[in-house]
Amino acid sequence: MNNLDYGIIGNCRSAALVSKNGSIDWCCLPEFDSSSLFAKLLDEEIGGSFEILVDDSYTIEQRYKKHTAVLITNFSSSEGVFEIRDFMPRYRKAGGGYNAPPNWLDSSSI
Repeated sequence: MNNLDYGIIGNCRSAALVSKNGSIDWCCLPEFDSSSLFAKLLDEEIGGSFEILVDDSYTIEQRYKKHTAVLITNFSSSEGVFEIRDFMPRYRKAGGGYNAPPNWLDSSSI
């Protein structure tokens, strides 16, 4: 990779790296030490990624939504505009503890 310009999304259990073009190039689920689901960051040919491909007529801008960990990637061209909002949810459970999907473990131990 020539460029390590990535945004990060996460939920305190896992994380993903989102390129400036909006592709998820690294993601490990359901935990930080789990095997990667996408690993294009390590190997562009077989690592895999999740991406929406657009032609060169699009302008792509990326930013975090103010005061959040929500990463917004805007795509615009003369044909139209769309955006991708990347995030990993994490919320407090009514009985205490946190839930951070995808979660196959008892999150009350967090």
